[in-house]
This record gives sequence, structure tokens and C-alpha cells, in this order.
Amino acid sequence: MKVRLSKPHIDKKDIDAVVEVLKSGTLSLGPKLQEFKTAFAKYIGTKHAVAVNSGTSGLHLIVKSMGIKKGDEVITTPFSFVASSNAILFEGAKVVFVDIEKTTYNIDPKEIEKAITPKTKAILVVHVFGQTADMTAIMKIAKKHNLKVIEDACEAIGALHKGKKAGTFGDAAVFAFYPNKQMTTGEGGMIVTNDENIATLSKSYKNQGRDTMAWLGHSRIGYNYRLDEMSCALGIQQLKKINKILKMREAVAKKYIKILGKNKDVILPTVLKTNKESWFVFVIQLKDGINRQGVIEYMKEKGIATNIYFPAIHLQEFYKRDHGFKEGHFPITEAISKRTLALPFFSELTQKEINYVCKTLTEAIKLNKK
Repeated sequence: MKVRLSKPHIDKKDIDAVVEVLKSGTLSLGPKLQEFKTAFAKYIGTKHAVAVNSGTSGLHLIVKSMGIKKGDEVITTPFSFVASSNAILFEGAKVVFVDIEKTTYNIDPKEIEKAITPKTKAILVVHVFGQTADMTAIMKIAKKHNLKVIEDACEAIGALHKGKKAGTFGDAAVFAFYPNKQMTTGEGGMIVTNDENIATLSKSYKNQGRDTMAWLGHSRIGYNYRLDEMSCALGIQQLKKINKILKMREAVAKKYIKILGKNKDVILPTVLKTNKESWFVFVIQLKDGINRQGVIEYMKEKGIATNIYFPAIHLQEFYKRDHGFKEGHFPITEAISKRTLALPFFSELTQKEINYVCKTLTEAIKLNKK
């Protein structure tokens, strides 16, 4: 049996929507863009939504729109996809990493407060794997020190903290729609905010610095971060069934938990009672004394795709070389990064496939205990 790591939830309505746009001849900056933005803002509960071509682009535009620049510092987590901290570097600001919580893998609010200096301008929070960070504590810290808050909610559409949706706590947030996400547009992302200035500047920056109706009028330096009409059409259809998709993914997670809860060599994801997880990936930890690479190779031999989620950002080669980070700086992140393993996870994963993955994982662990 072959089991892939991820797979988008695509149906006939999704395909028909994209074909309809192709037939229309309007492939960019058309009516589907406005429809998608409006629907997404309504779903999240913000005044503004700005569609972009990736979550990375969205994070960059928020950082830029906030006026964060060289000499400024932004506090964030080293346990994330590298794009979250790269967006800070794009504008020449300094990335200030702080360590994470052992249970949720999210940024530790206690460590945030210790890292604040007169140069700190913002906190970039990542809701890792679809579970919100402790936004109650983080927003108190931000208010106390007059800091901006950026939510990287790329993995967390529909996630809740104390009944409130991810993406509605900070000054602005970004969601992403890469094919492994809960909903997809192929490539794509969405900025959401209640701040009119951030929305206005983001719209301009993403479209070559235009902010007038004059197509060749440019008020500022900009980028081509636009989202095309085909992607928007797909996004509209995906959003219509997002609650269904999230329930299907949750059901898959529960099936894994039921089986793997009996495996003493595995540490399962922890979801806090204050949170409602939006299941992006299913990541376990292998306990000490297990050769993770050996497990990965054995699973691959049996046709099962797995991956390391996440390698510590501060130990990526260019972060060590160019920014002076080294092993030992963030011990919790480093310890967890060495043991995490993402298992196959998507909405239509069958019970038979889950059983096969869990059985093979148990075999792999037995063969790779040191």
C-alpha cells in the first residue's frame, strides 16, 4: 500500500469553478478576486481581506505595511516554517527568537517578555500545526509594551482560542492555501485585518505599488504578489465547505489518537482545553532512544510518506552563518525538532490507510530503538 503525506480535498464543483474562469477569458484582477476576499473576511470576522499569491507574501506585506525596518526587532518562534522569520529579514529588521512551550510547540509568552528591548516593534506569533498560541497572554504583553502583533495563521484556519478565531487577535494576520493546507487555492494566501492603513498599503504593495485606477501609476515600490482568478475561484468553493473539511480532518486525527494512544514510544499532540484545533498536520514525537531517520526510511520502504516537522529555523545554515545562531540557544525547540515526525494526513485518509500507517510505525520503532 502507498500512502502519501498530504492531499488536497478537491471535488467536481472546485474543478468546474476553475474551468468557468478559464472559459471567461478574465484570468486576473476580475470578479472572483473581490468575491473571494469578501467571503473570506466574513468567515474570519475582519473588516478587510487582501488576497496574495502566498502566505509568505502576506507576511512580508504586513511587516512592510507596519513600517518595520532596519534597526527594528521582531520577536518570533524558531519552531515554524522558515517563511515566518524570513518575512522579517526581507525588510532588514532583526529576528529575535524565543523558545517554545513543550506541550503546544507554540511560542512561550514568558520568554517573549524577557526578550523585549527598546528596539522591539512587534511580535510575530505562529499558530503551529493549527493550534493557537496563548493569545490572551500575548495580547496583554503587547498592550503593556505598545507592540504590534502579527498572527501567522497560515496553518490555523478555523482554529479557536477561548471561542475566538485565529487571525482576529492581532493587528493583522495571514492565512495560506498551499495544497497541504486545510483548504487550497494551489498557491495563495490572505491577509486579514481591521486596520485600514495596513489593508490599503498591502493592496498597493502587492500590485506593483499602485493605489490609483491608473494602471501605470505607481505611488511606491511594490511587488507582483497578486492572486489570479482561477485560484480565487477555487478558494471560493473551498471556503464554502471549510467546516466540512475541518470536521473530516478532525475525525482522521481522532482515529490516529485512538490507535497510537496505546503506543508507549509515541508522544501525541496536546490540544489545550482553551483551544479548538484546526488540524493541519498530524505530528507525533518519538521518545528518546529511537532512531528517527531509520523510522522514516523504513516507512518509505513500505510506501508511506513521512516528514520532519519542523527543523529548528535558527539551525538552518544561513541563520547560523549570517545571524550568529547556534545549537544550544533554544533547547526546547531543538529537543522537540529532533523527535517530531509528521504522518500521512488529509481529509480523505481511510481507516485502512490509518491502520497500515500505525502498524508500520510500530514495526519501524521496534527496529530502530537504540
